[in-house]
Amino acid sequence: MKTVRLTTAQAIVRFLIAQRTELDGREAPLFPGVFAIFGHGNVTGLGFALDEAREELPTLRGQNEQGMALAAVGFAKAMRRRQIMVATSSIGPGAMNMVTAAGVAMANRLPLLLLSGDTFQSRIPDPVLQQVEHYGSPSTTVNDAFRAVTRYWDRIVHPAQVAQSLPLALETMLDPADCGPAFIGLPQDVQAAAYDYPERLFEPRVHTLRRQRPDADELAAAAAALRAAERPLVVAGGGVHYSLAETELRRFVEAHGLPVVETVAGKACLTADHPCYVGPIGVTGCDQANRLAAEADVVLCAGTRLQDFTTGSWTVFGNEGATLIGLNAARFDATKHLALPVVGDAREGLLELEARLEGWRAGADWSSRAEAEAASFRAFVAETTAPDDEVPTYAQVVGAVNRHATESDYALTAAGGLPGELNVNWLSKGVATFDCEYGFSCMGYEIAGAWGAKLARPEGEVISFVGDGSYLMLNSELYSSVITGQKLIVVVCDNGGFAVIDRLQTGMGGRSFNNMFGDEQVRVDWVAHASALGCSAEAVGTIAELEDAFDRARAAERTTVIAIETAPNRWTPGGAFWEVGVAEVSDRAEIVEAHRQVSEGKERQRVGW
Repeated sequence: MKTVRLTTAQAIVRFLIAQRTELDGREAPLFPGVFAIFGHGNVTGLGFALDEAREELPTLRGQNEQGMALAAVGFAKAMRRRQIMVATSSIGPGAMNMVTAAGVAMANRLPLLLLSGDTFQSRIPDPVLQQVEHYGSPSTTVNDAFRAVTRYWDRIVHPAQVAQSLPLALETMLDPADCGPAFIGLPQDVQAAAYDYPERLFEPRVHTLRRQRPDADELAAAAAALRAAERPLVVAGGGVHYSLAETELRRFVEAHGLPVVETVAGKACLTADHPCYVGPIGVTGCDQANRLAAEADVVLCAGTRLQDFTTGSWTVFGNEGATLIGLNAARFDATKHLALPVVGDAREGLLELEARLEGWRAGADWSSRAEAEAASFRAFVAETTAPDDEVPTYAQVVGAVNRHATESDYALTAAGGLPGELNVNWLSKGVATFDCEYGFSCMGYEIAGAWGAKLARPEGEVISFVGDGSYLMLNSELYSSVITGQKLIVVVCDNGGFAVIDRLQTGMGGRSFNNMFGDEQVRVDWVAHASALGCSAEAVGTIAELEDAFDRARAAERTTVIAIETAPNRWTPGGAFWEVGVAEVSDRAEIVEAHRQVSEGKERQRVGW
């Protein structure tokens, strides 16, 4: 067996370079780059190896470990899991900063490879700088914190383990059912240790999307349920995007006259002008979609994990006799709530269901009803986004940008009030052109994730919608976008604090407390701040000014930040019940009433199916 002598770090880098993927018929690197912030735990090991391979595996420096790892998540989402970015940090606070990003990737089923420095395996220098000591468990380090938020976790304690651990981590990240982040801890001394590795470990390998075919009996049961349906509905989730099944979904629903509603992760499976599209479902959805869900007797759930925001905490499916069909690559998701499972790839599942449903269409009355609800939804959005003479709303901001967007532009947001406003009011003009991080609802994703998305999507604009609270949490990757030449358009909506959580607080009977910045605060100068990070920036006061500024931002060559003051208490109406814990006893009558209303809403919940 031919071998090559390398350090552990060199072997890891060489293995990553050897992995290839297919992108639209062409071969490309599976790992196109590494986000890195170097410290004493990785700079003289992995850092040296990355320097040697800088032409084959480019390294990009983030400004914050969480930010760069979130950028890697945004990249994976924009690439629909076909390429994977790496993020590396030193041991200690650098590693801990990436735990949040690992949670984002875990919740959203996205691939991310995290390589963190670790303390010395020999323990001779212990305790070392930044080491957190566990007296009764000396092998425990801060990197064990990643165990709860990764699909694959390992610590390399001997160079030979690279040959076993890296391929397993890779297969986990590529698995459609188990996809999620992988973490590998790299003790400082082990990173630098040499070993004779088999050359075959570094032979190029092209990976393709694994497409599991559904079981014939499961397909037969699903097809029979659909044929018997009087009011069938399709819920399109993020798995449709990751399977690259948007075309098959469109053909399937057109062939059978099926109304389609989308989850947050599934938004832009269809363009908003498609006749079968009725709108988003659930808590951040529209009344039109939720009305159909309330009456549907068979619901085909394609590629969705049925999160509480999709199901209205399991109140939106109001038909007691309704049957769920779970088409999902993950058995865990396909079988939720006693669904008829169709465990398999979304694209292949739709194709095979199509073959069993030839000649069948939804009833004319139900199709007409869906068409009417779709028309009502579009009229609702037009009304909600129309400018008026008051302080602009989130919806009006979204509508203004949407009117100027093209089918190649990519909208991105996360957390706060913007997910609900974009989910309803952003009318997708292109397929797979929307990312709302609402699996983990991570404030701070908006700018960092947009940087990663732009690396994945050089064509078209990447438009980040961010609230003032999220902007203040994590904005440093604005500078990263400038120095790497990855232009973004960032729309900052300043509503004076954490207004949407204030809405929940007061809506559930509480007093406004610790959420809004108040009348006497020092106003943040968004333009000055963004300009200091190298961005072009301007503030606008009206929707007309915003539209003009957006056109200037499109023409600009560098990241542009547009700040606009927005109303803190005007929100798009509609949506569904959402269960939150409200105090069962209180001296405030408003809280007692809110608890009563929550209890009343819970009476509509489906417990089991």
